[in-house]
Amino acid sequence: MTWLRVFWRRLAAVRRAEDLERDLDDELDFHLQMEIAENLRRGMHPDEARLAALGRFGGLSQIKETYRETRGLPMIQTCWQDIRYGFRMLGRNPGFSFLAILCLTLGIGAITSVGSWIEGILLRPFPLVAHQDRMVALTGTDANGRTDVSWPDLQDLRRNATLFDAFIAEHIGGTTLSIGDRAERTLGSVVSANYFDALGIHPILGRTFEPSEDTGHNAHPVAVISYTAWKDRYKSDPAIVGKKQRLNGIQHTIVGVMPEGFFGTFVGYGFQFWVPASMEDNFEGGGFKLENRGAQWCEGFALLKPRVAIEQAQAELSAIAGRLAADYPDTNRGRGFKLYPLWQTPFNGAGTMLPTLRISLVVACLVLLIACANVGNLLLVRAFSRRHEMTVRLSLGAGRVRLLRQLLTEGLILSIAAAGGGLLLAYWCRNLIKLLFPVSPGVMVNLPADMDLRVLALSAGVCLIATVLFALVPAMQAGKIDLAAAMKSESGGVVGGRGRTSVRSILVLVQVSLSFLLLVGTGLLLKSLRAMQDTDVGFTTQGVLGTSVDMVSAGYDGPRIRNFQDQLLSRIETFGGVESAVWARTAPFSYRSYPSAGIAVDGFVLQPGEQPVLEYNEVGPGYLATVGIPLLSGRDIAIGDDETALPVAVVNETMVRRFWRGEDPVGKRLQVKGRWLRVVGVAKDAKYASLLETAKPFFYTPLRQGPVGGQNLFIRTRLGAEKIVAALAHEVKAIDSNLAPAEVITMRDQVDRMSWSRRAAVDLLAIFCAIALLLAGIGMYGVMSYAVSQSARELALRMALGADAPQLLRMVISRGMGLTLVGVVIGGTAGLVLTRLMGNLLYKVSPRDPESFGVAFLVMMVAALSACLLPAWRAARTDPMSALRQS
Repeated sequence: MTWLRVFWRRLAAVRRAEDLERDLDDELDFHLQMEIAENLRRGMHPDEARLAALGRFGGLSQIKETYRETRGLPMIQTCWQDIRYGFRMLGRNPGFSFLAILCLTLGIGAITSVGSWIEGILLRPFPLVAHQDRMVALTGTDANGRTDVSWPDLQDLRRNATLFDAFIAEHIGGTTLSIGDRAERTLGSVVSANYFDALGIHPILGRTFEPSEDTGHNAHPVAVISYTAWKDRYKSDPAIVGKKQRLNGIQHTIVGVMPEGFFGTFVGYGFQFWVPASMEDNFEGGGFKLENRGAQWCEGFALLKPRVAIEQAQAELSAIAGRLAADYPDTNRGRGFKLYPLWQTPFNGAGTMLPTLRISLVVACLVLLIACANVGNLLLVRAFSRRHEMTVRLSLGAGRVRLLRQLLTEGLILSIAAAGGGLLLAYWCRNLIKLLFPVSPGVMVNLPADMDLRVLALSAGVCLIATVLFALVPAMQAGKIDLAAAMKSESGGVVGGRGRTSVRSILVLVQVSLSFLLLVGTGLLLKSLRAMQDTDVGFTTQGVLGTSVDMVSAGYDGPRIRNFQDQLLSRIETFGGVESAVWARTAPFSYRSYPSAGIAVDGFVLQPGEQPVLEYNEVGPGYLATVGIPLLSGRDIAIGDDETALPVAVVNETMVRRFWRGEDPVGKRLQVKGRWLRVVGVAKDAKYASLLETAKPFFYTPLRQGPVGGQNLFIRTRLGAEKIVAALAHEVKAIDSNLAPAEVITMRDQVDRMSWSRRAAVDLLAIFCAIALLLAGIGMYGVMSYAVSQSARELALRMALGADAPQLLRMVISRGMGLTLVGVVIGGTAGLVLTRLMGNLLYKVSPRDPESFGVAFLVMMVAALSACLLPAWRAARTDPMSALRQS
């Protein structure tokens, strides 16, 4: 324990530093006076006696420094001295300090913002939920890819899986919320009874669901509401528990209120209410599914046991799926289960946001590098202006390591200040992603940025890395001072002039090349987005409005649905400016999947083991004409195509090429779900769910010849959506006050919403690119201004020898543009390689698109020219006599 006693003794010495310093001065003065007195007795002159005494001691300052190192904590004390001195030096140059902190704030703020988005949207997306590090998303699989999971299969997983703590189910959808005489669309979820307990969420009022409420057919009409719904819709009523609320036409008892900040388990939207699984049929329709193993309707999550890897858990689920396939071959053959990390969840906004946030992280890192290069250049310039200080300190005995530590300390002070500014900037930008997300009435957007300890740790790590990146090079250059040369001439440099110029030029090249790379990426994404907007989707996007009315969830049966549809269509046709209206089961470019079925085509021979499964849509009379899909031959679905008529279908041209080899199929037959349908028309190909999809076989069947459904309404009109909304809501309420139409939007808006992630990527990249361009411009301006100030003698001599102002202007600008050109070449070479990584974000645009590279080149050159103009103008106004006199 000797070292501990020494430490405490040294620490006590630090606290008594002033007293010990006085004692040291008194003791040294006593010994010095004794030596002087001895020299005087030897007959020396007083001055000689003092000099001799000082010479024998060998320097009082060195003795004091040696004593201080043995009595205190020298490293902490010198660090504190470096910090105080660093603050004084930065305070003497407020303009430099402000510019450096601003540049670093933008760089650190950019990467901290993206880090908070990744933390809050991908890694820990559900506020207040416990053990998110052990949560995984669960889906089903079949031969066609991802599917939902049936309720009986989920119960088998609960009974047989040993590596999981819990399985929870949910089914997301909109519903009609009745409040008094109003009906509104809102977002809710059907969940398993263990949903809240597994997530670790406890209500602030009432209770959650009981296990018994997972059983029975619509047997437990109870609901838990969100804090937002309780506050906004029910005015924070403390007696809300036990009150009734009509949901989808059925009175539900409110049994609990969730805590503030909990919005459910869907990335992108917040839920307003939850109901137990027993109420699934009331909210989804299509019959009771809790005992139907073939009905795949629920998505969900699983909670792994501690220290269980997702690969182990996946292997166990695959084994269970194999046993289920053997036990229930009619429903489970070819089906399985798949687990995903939360950041890859395929059934919510996480999967949509992943590519955007991935590219944002890369771009933010590039912006940070540009900022560090910029500040490094500023520090190099400042180091040259402090050459006299460094020379004097070295000549007085300061070590080069001490100088290096001092400069790194100043850089760390800048980084810490910038990290604070970056955190503030990230906090201000925490809702930026939310502004880019498509918003629907009655739906709460939930894309929180999470500024937790991990994000703070990221900011601290970035701060340290930034310090090394921008401060180390200037500090190491300062350590290469040629003391003899610096002492000979006032104009001598801190390092050799050519060395300084080359380092600064390299840093400028880094900024220019990275900025050019970002410009190219932004240009490619902008051109891709424009190409997507100009793509022919195969139907009319202007002049056609889309909405929906949820009748199935309101308890309507088949006859009531058809009666409501007929009544509403007849009322809509009386609206001025409306040309036609039609119902359909599924809307193009919506989040709902089209129904699919295995087909057989009369006369088409299948290969062994081949079973074509195609998507289709059930539509009302005149659907193709209303939405604007051209008819190539035959006819559209007609009014007479009802349940009493011969089953018919309209096929698209890709289906014709595949199954009829280009021959006109009108009058021929295909079999769907055991029924033979007569082909009555051929429609032009269209985009059905995504702009990125390739042409695929697709067909249409009459809505009245299928099961109950068809809640999507399309209106062809010359009027805008805002003129239809009020009239449509009035007519729906006039028929049934418990119903309400969903949002009314144009098909153009509907298409654009499905490509919002790419638009968000473009917007974010454009913001980061603007920051990078600003930083690169500042860097170029700083280098050129420094070059002009240090070349004053050269410029004066040139003017004295006959050079005029335009020549000097061209000389300075040409140097800056030369640096920019080299940086563009480097960035362009890197861009030809790196832009390939953007292939999955591009649409009908080559990663090597010459137009994008050309526009980026022009923007970069204009920005560089703007940054060089002011220094060049100053050079052209050089007074030769004054400059020569000063040098």
